[in-house]
Amino acid sequence: MREAMSATDGTAWTLVYHGLDPAGEGLREALCTLGNGRFATRGATPDGEYRTPGTYVAGCYDRLDSVVAGRTVTNQDIVNLPDWLPLTFATPGSEWFRPERFALLAYRHELDLWRGVLVRDLRWRDGEGRVTRVRQRRLVSMADPYLATLETTFTAENWAGPMRVRATLDGRVSNRGVARYRKLRGDHLTGHATGAEDDLAWLTASTRSSHATVALAARIDTTPAAAAHALEAQLPSELGRAVSARPSPGPGYVSSDHMLHLTRGEPATLTKIVALTTSHDPATHDPRSSALRRVRRAPRFDDLLAHHTAAWEELWRRARLDVGNLRLSRSVHLHIFHLLQTLSPHTAELDVGVPARGLHGEAYRGHVFWDELFVQPWLSLRFPETSLGLLRYRWRRLPEARAAAREAGHEGAMFPWQSASDGREETPTLHLNPISGRWLADHSRLQRHVGLAIAYNVWQHYLATGSMPSWCAELLLDIARFFASLTVRHGDRYEIHGVMGPDEYHDGYPGAAVPGLANNAYTNVMTVWLMIRARETAALVPGLEPAPAELARWDDISRRMRVDFHDGVISQFTGYADLLELDWDRYRGARRLDRALEADGDDVNRYKASKQADTLMLCYLLTGAELLSILERLGYRVERDLIPRTVSYYLDRTSHGSTLSAVVHAWVLARSRRAQSWRFFTEALYSDIEDVQGGTTAEGIHLGAMGGTLDLLQRCYLGMELRSDGLRLDPLLPGRLGVLSMPIRYRGQQIFIDADHDEARVNGTACRSYTRGDVIMTGTGDLGRRIIHYRERLGLTREQVAEQAGMSPGYLQYLEENPDTADAGALYRLADALQTTVHELLGGDRDRPPGHGPAMANPTLEELGREECLRLIAPGGIGRVAFYGSYGPTVLPVNYTMHHGAIVFRTASGGPMDRDLRTGLEGVDIKIAFEIDQIDETNREGWSVLVRGPCHHVAPDEMGEVADVGVTPWAGGERHLYIRIVPHQITGRRIHGM
Repeated sequence: MREAMSATDGTAWTLVYHGLDPAGEGLREALCTLGNGRFATRGATPDGEYRTPGTYVAGCYDRLDSVVAGRTVTNQDIVNLPDWLPLTFATPGSEWFRPERFALLAYRHELDLWRGVLVRDLRWRDGEGRVTRVRQRRLVSMADPYLATLETTFTAENWAGPMRVRATLDGRVSNRGVARYRKLRGDHLTGHATGAEDDLAWLTASTRSSHATVALAARIDTTPAAAAHALEAQLPSELGRAVSARPSPGPGYVSSDHMLHLTRGEPATLTKIVALTTSHDPATHDPRSSALRRVRRAPRFDDLLAHHTAAWEELWRRARLDVGNLRLSRSVHLHIFHLLQTLSPHTAELDVGVPARGLHGEAYRGHVFWDELFVQPWLSLRFPETSLGLLRYRWRRLPEARAAAREAGHEGAMFPWQSASDGREETPTLHLNPISGRWLADHSRLQRHVGLAIAYNVWQHYLATGSMPSWCAELLLDIARFFASLTVRHGDRYEIHGVMGPDEYHDGYPGAAVPGLANNAYTNVMTVWLMIRARETAALVPGLEPAPAELARWDDISRRMRVDFHDGVISQFTGYADLLELDWDRYRGARRLDRALEADGDDVNRYKASKQADTLMLCYLLTGAELLSILERLGYRVERDLIPRTVSYYLDRTSHGSTLSAVVHAWVLARSRRAQSWRFFTEALYSDIEDVQGGTTAEGIHLGAMGGTLDLLQRCYLGMELRSDGLRLDPLLPGRLGVLSMPIRYRGQQIFIDADHDEARVNGTACRSYTRGDVIMTGTGDLGRRIIHYRERLGLTREQVAEQAGMSPGYLQYLEENPDTADAGALYRLADALQTTVHELLGGDRDRPPGHGPAMANPTLEELGREECLRLIAPGGIGRVAFYGSYGPTVLPVNYTMHHGAIVFRTASGGPMDRDLRTGLEGVDIKIAFEIDQIDETNREGWSVLVRGPCHHVAPDEMGEVADVGVTPWAGGERHLYIRIVPHQITGRRIHGM
């Protein structure tokens, strides 16, 4: 009997399956996938007959031609790489274990979400009545993204003797994970080679067209059974030892056989440690030697597990999002878990996007669509470096997008609907209707709105981090150029023709010879939004300013775009009002109406029917006020009930054929129809766990829907709005959600938010806005440990201290359990409640000296934009001046302040800066460098800003004004010479996880 989740253990951190269920094995494999952002392995058993093994490296694609229905079809797929899992065993005289063939006395899978470990427990009886317990623990290392391991522990319950174990690396795999793709070629691997080196097994293979080489190397470690005291069984003298054979290569695989001599009741363990490398890896001479070195140097299982667990704990510290309901909380944690397995900090430096089905299966061929729109807003507030890496994936494909735009007769950058390795359009031109069995034309590449999603994420990243790198601005501006060139002028309005909207059902007008629609409302309105953001972006990044004529055209488009209306609602596209109403009773329950209608000889283009939200996507991305403001900017008369009427209209005409549909509808109904919003939210939350689409989860989880539910919790139910001037909260949480709590990283600062259905709290205090006004106190040591110490010394509960300190218990718990610190106000209130001082809470100078703490496992760097750099250095402080002086390179510390946009500091007349920073030529200045940095050890982060520009001595007639800025000399004494640096270039980095 299959059980999707077990709540009997009372934990929100485990996913449990009981019993063997061959029919549900694919679902279990997808949901029990383990990964680290670089590669992932499905939760297939190491030994079953009904298994769909899959190991996928992010960004590893291959292109093959297939002959389908008499024509050649080319597809690029994420490649199923050699299978590192196979491991089976046998008792004396028995065949190799297969769970389907033996009497199973117990069988259980448990996915530990907190630690990222998959556990399989089973008890089986062989044909001779021997009962053996097998416990397996598996992980794909989050600490070392090249390693994975499978530990197997055997316990002979009623017997003693030899247990044979066979471990294999198997390259005889292909892309077979999606049934409807099996008529297409999936034999992406070729050139297999296998061998052994010092008892280490290795296997290599290459992809057929992309010529990527992948290598696996495996090491087997054994832990002997307990002391050989079962002499009554008259076993050999080698009882308790493990005997291993040298790995034996075969055609496309390599195996090694091992003999464990088991003592009754004593566990014996064999561990398979694997390294996976590819020719795409940095600092690699060749994948085979790299894999062998990595696996040889890898620690034993317990150390691997400890490092892996520590890495996951650090991720959860930043990613944790808790709700009061246990079952909901477990599902939320599962969504975060799978998101981080696909897009972890390891992903930040890779050239990869957001695969719609994660690294969990082969559906959609591992392609990148627009799912980042639903994922990145959540990531940007927790893992900004990962979010930035995903934007960089798009930026690196900017040349290809520009070429595509030119070929289509447009300007700027036209991004493909489906992307993979190099940025070419990967959308198939044909797709199979599994109901009718017919291959049909696929016009999905007309979904130009993918560029709008990319631009939206650039802007959201800017709002979350305050950083707009020049290349991000370049990305947004080129997308704006494309959409501006896509518009055509008709009368006094701009129009966009020949596109598809997010609906995906409507790809043209009924009977039309040419596909595409005119004036899709989502595309047109978001183009207006983009024109406004593009003008703001141009002002943020000097040097990329468009010509005045181009700016003026963008402004004109943002005021004259066409949007159609009918029946008091926004029309999905021009002509939508003329379509027929569908007989919904006839097709009740059909989520894919396009397929059902085509099988009946009809065409969904004839009807007012949507697969998922289209026009309503506007209410997902924009607040009600933003949407109405844009429509009013366009000169349309907007009635107050336009949005609720539009929502109701399209809700009645949507089949919800996508998991994203429930996310969007939960969002747009959150404040008007709360009960209905809740139903859609829970459907989205459980859609993969319960496989609501009937078999699709087995082909890979729906990453967009998982990210969307998390973003729905934080931005929709919390009413979180990121603005240029700060963060605003307007919570309206469903009562069944309980208290929602989470840390976020907003503009470089960690803050904690918790809320219920009627109150939001920021850093424990009731608050609906956050503007970075509070100073974050820093200090050495463990703040949480000291809070607990003083609280327990006073005999107070957490709730009592929180009440006295005027903060929520949830925030106090967060401070106690996480290595973060608080703003000044919260610390002073805590100190009063605990009858101590802030100085004592922060360590009282009794802990280790600053700068001597251990480094974190995965420090990451975030580039800072000019505006963020200027904000960081604006308060003044201590910096370092660097220049080439009379005695070579010179670096000197100075106190500085900012005055009218320039850096000003004092030095001594006749000193090195006085002598070496004068050119002797009128109007000629020396360019120097000036660096300012700051380390926050409590938060394990810091920043550094480098300013380059001309330096000159302040003229006597300016001395009076400059002297009033109050800057003091760093070294003291008589230092009356003022020097000014005018910033020409400003760059900065923020480091996370030092």
